[in-house]
Amino acid sequence: MVQRSSLAVPYELPVLIVCFLACVATGLELFVNNHAADFSLSTRPVPAVSLSCQVQNRSQAEELVWYRGEGKVDLKDENKVNISNICISPVTESDNRVTFTCRLARDKSVQVSVLLDVQFPPQLTGEESLQIEEDKDVTMTCNAKSNPQAQTAWYKNNTILTLQQNRYHLYQTSEVSQLSIQKVQKSDNGTYTCVVKSSLGEGRKDFHLIVEDKKPGFPKEAVIAAVVVVTITVFFGIVARKDKFFKV
Repeated sequence: MVQRSSLAVPYELPVLIVCFLACVATGLELFVNNHAADFSLSTRPVPAVSLSCQVQNRSQAEELVWYRGEGKVDLKDENKVNISNICISPVTESDNRVTFTCRLARDKSVQVSVLLDVQFPPQLTGEESLQIEEDKDVTMTCNAKSNPQAQTAWYKNNTILTLQQNRYHLYQTSEVSQLSIQKVQKSDNGTYTCVVKSSLGEGRKDFHLIVEDKKPGFPKEAVIAAVVVVTITVFFGIVARKDKFFKV
């Protein structure tokens, strides 16, 4: 008897090797005056304020752009790559609450904004004379603009003004204070003073109100009657001339 021999055929199982590669990515960042996030910059009106924008953790040269509000700031070519500086000169009250933003040119989501907080006292000065006819209305307006916001008070002849109901009206905003007097009377004569105070200072303005006698006007009834008489006279004159013309 012949014995059969069987050969064992080895099976080669595929081996799956999974390699995990550790990759550490560093994020690109912008810094404006050493701030990596939006911030507020407090200042007084000064000759100049500088803002410096820098790119950190970069792997290539990066172009930067600056904006004042929504408007793009013109930069020289040598002031655009990796580091960019701008100078605000001069800094005035009109720059208060204005935002300056540095952005990455290729990715607008990478940006840092600076809100200017320009602090200044009230700028109110001077005086004004007002001559108003009796029974007319008058409005006195003073500039109450300041930062930080100021408190406003009105005086008459150096005494705090008591607002008379239905005749005196006060309109107040963060920038303007208005005092209105309806149907002025002789008793309203005097000097009205607007005083604006903040933690940085005080401003004031005087209004010298002179109420004049009411000027006599033409009676409406007499004017209307005169117009009617003239109209009728002209009408009959035209009719008479027309009849005369046809008779000829």
